[in-house]
Amino acid sequence: MSDFFAHETAVIDEGCQIGTGTKVWHFSHLMTGCVLGEKCNIGQNVVISPKVVLGKNVKVQNNVSIYEGVTCDDDVFLGPSMVFTNVINPRSAVNRKNEYLKTHVGKGASIGANATIVCGHNIGQYAFIGAGAVVTKEVPDYALVVGNPARQMGWMSEFGQRLHFDVENIAVCEESGEKYKLENNKVSKI
Repeated sequence: MSDFFAHETAVIDEGCQIGTGTKVWHFSHLMTGCVLGEKCNIGQNVVISPKVVLGKNVKVQNNVSIYEGVTCDDDVFLGPSMVFTNVINPRSAVNRKNEYLKTHVGKGASIGANATIVCGHNIGQYAFIGAGAVVTKEVPDYALVVGNPARQMGWMSEFGQRLHFDVENIAVCEESGEKYKLENNKVSKI
């Protein structure tokens, strides 16, 4: 008896590690060697490739492919149909499996629907990637990025609220009341 749920149409290869309380929905495929933490939710039509590691409570929405080289920390949100890549210059006739670049998504980060994360660029903790954004460079902790190519438009709290800094570079999250400091173009919770 397993301690996770898998819909009858899900395909789970041998050698996957799946945490307690995780749910795998319709037509999803977990490939040998992937690791999923506790209480993850894997939507329908998701593919998780070998060597992918997801932390606890990662939410993967429908139609997402997570390719080898991707790791996600706890509490990451991957929006519907968002895309990870793993090769910079793919060609059908050229095998580049030994050229996969790594992408790390930090704790609590959210990636919006239809966003694309070009491989080799890490997403900082609690960063917020807007829907449809194309990320072509590193994204700092707490950054809000949008557009194609993605550009930073501001900062977000751990609750996903836009931060507005005062003259002393202090911001208060409207939802949680938590305080943040902006210093040397980096945000930290006080």
